[in-house]
Amino acid sequence: MGDVLNILILLAIAAVAVTLGVGLWSMYRGGEQAASRSNKLMRLRVALQALAILLLCIGMWWKSTQGI
Repeated sequence: MGDVLNILILLAIAAVAVTLGVGLWSMYRGGEQAASRSNKLMRLRVALQALAILLLCIGMWWKSTQGI
């Protein structure tokens, strides 16, 4: 379970980083839909960050109960 949780945490952090990068690229490009797209990407990033924090908390709890 610990290895799966570690992989999920890394994937969540990578998803946050990719979403942040796409949002920055969208703002850099500009255009009519840039503000709307950036807002949607910001909401997605916040949700992914919440997921990453939740997974980190679960991982810390798991490791503390397993005595690792």
